[in-house]
Amino acid sequence: MSFDSPRLLADIGGTFARFALETEAGHFEQMVSLRCADHPDFHAAVRSYLDGLPPGTGEIAHAAVAIANPVEGDRVRMTNYHWQFSIEEMRQRLGFDTLVVVNDFTALAMALPRLRREDKHQIGGGQAVPNSVVGLLGSGTGLGVSGLIPSGDGWIALGTEGGHTSFSPRDEREIAILRHAWREHAHVSFERLCSGTGMALIYRALAELHGQAAPPRQAPEITQAALEENDPLCLETLEVFCALLGTAAGNLAVTLGATGGIFVGGGIVPRLGSYFERSPFRRRFEERGRFSEYVAAIPTYVITAEEATFKGASAILEAQLKKLHGSADTILAQVRRAKPQLTPAEQRVAEQVLARPRALLSDPIAEIAKAAGVSQPTVIRFCRSLGCEGLSDFKLRLASSLTGTVPVTHTQVTEDDSMVELGSKVLGNTASAILQVRSQINRETIDRATDLLVQAKRIECFASGHYSVVAADAQFKFLRFGVPASSHTEPRLQHLAARVLGPGDVALLISAAGRLPELLDVAEQARLRGAKVIAITANQSPLARKADVALLVDHAEDPSTQLPMVGRILHLLVIDILAVGLAMRRGGAPEALATLDEPAAPPTRAARATAPGVSLATPLASLTTHSRGS
Repeated sequence: MSFDSPRLLADIGGTFARFALETEAGHFEQMVSLRCADHPDFHAAVRSYLDGLPPGTGEIAHAAVAIANPVEGDRVRMTNYHWQFSIEEMRQRLGFDTLVVVNDFTALAMALPRLRREDKHQIGGGQAVPNSVVGLLGSGTGLGVSGLIPSGDGWIALGTEGGHTSFSPRDEREIAILRHAWREHAHVSFERLCSGTGMALIYRALAELHGQAAPPRQAPEITQAALEENDPLCLETLEVFCALLGTAAGNLAVTLGATGGIFVGGGIVPRLGSYFERSPFRRRFEERGRFSEYVAAIPTYVITAEEATFKGASAILEAQLKKLHGSADTILAQVRRAKPQLTPAEQRVAEQVLARPRALLSDPIAEIAKAAGVSQPTVIRFCRSLGCEGLSDFKLRLASSLTGTVPVTHTQVTEDDSMVELGSKVLGNTASAILQVRSQINRETIDRATDLLVQAKRIECFASGHYSVVAADAQFKFLRFGVPASSHTEPRLQHLAARVLGPGDVALLISAAGRLPELLDVAEQARLRGAKVIAITANQSPLARKADVALLVDHAEDPSTQLPMVGRILHLLVIDILAVGLAMRRGGAPEALATLDEPAAPPTRAARATAPGVSLATPLASLTTHSRGS
């Protein structure tokens, strides 16, 4: 599969920064390795590589960086080097549409299913169990540890810092090495020994143990002296190094239950060539006492493909691009979904958006209209058909969709899950949905809805079925602010309540799909009688189109197989947002929202004369609460 433009891939370690261009799936060109020390920061290294590309390479839109560091959030700080940067700031400075940054061993782990037979070399016996957990470790500037867990037709990569597990000696020689290491490090992990600097430490410790005055050497010099000059001390250093790596690999195998095999990567082992096969690595790997038979059946491989990390980074980038441009959670996906229902003129605007989303962010409305061959009002109508207030709001949501970070994903609950696994998945899925709503929610519509509630003479809340509890929660909160409010959850009563609405009233309608006939009827009756309609519902729903203000919550749950757990939580959170907004607008609260669930004392005459609200000094984190019924 050819790409529209070349993709930049990078593998950043503490010593070298490797770069390549992927012009089609699995095809890498212009591979270059730069010394990190020759460049003051990450941006300078990337810029140096890009400036060195031949003319006519083409504009790079998407990039993936695998870096020897945990990656959490936007800020990246390397553990084994001084580089640090903001992912979003770097994307903007480099002019990329997408920049994905992941841990280097997460990337290498994702490459394992894509390795060909010639990309790996088996050490010792054992046979991989298909579709089973796979372990990965690799020695270079540090000791990286990861793994793969099969999940349906794909894999889940583990981001770990397993190299920092405590080193445990197996014999007197290794005890002597540990004593020596303790003089340099308060905590001696496997990384302190199974790495480039670790090999040098082992060399010094053995020289001290044997009473030798050995010249200072680093890992490359030790390896060369051992394999080419047969230097006894360097040979012993390699022997210990490989044995300790075998211990670490065996620990990983039994920890993960990695019957799919253990893979060894990094910059050191592949350079040891045939020596590694006859080293103590495999023997030490299998030395597990009563568990030796179990471990002996697990195969171990050395990764020989130089571009393995690039393959994994490419796979992660490809998955991210599919997520950004094909998921139901992005504005681009909403454009694709809504396009058949748009007018022909609006469809031409949609085509422009889908063809050049990044460029459209900086285009004025006149340029967009000209490119689509439509009028400027048509562009505005297109934006509003997607639930946006206008072009600026549409651009904000589009920019959010194009941000290149790895998202929280939904995990399916299965009958085989333990209670711990079930709880973790439910909480994770809920957190994911909340983050998605946070990125989609529109500040202008929140402001407009809050204005309507502040001005309302009374608020009538309407919902049905599983969402009835949300209407009851809204009624409870608004009543505590002294606003006349009621909730209606039975269709006949909803119809009657709608008929007595009038100017100055607000009908708050709550519906996940926005298609219930009784609620659509309420919206029509309310509008006919001069009341305002606020809807908490799905994008592009009939109810959203009938509302004066639509607060969009897109979260699909199948009512035939599950109750709408997450959906109700999202709607309750929107009610909380409105309640906090109402309280802040009214101002001067004698009590915080944190006490909403507490029985209220009878108000004094002075208190009744004061409009209820919330003090601005009250932390917003304490303002959110749900009704007891939820």
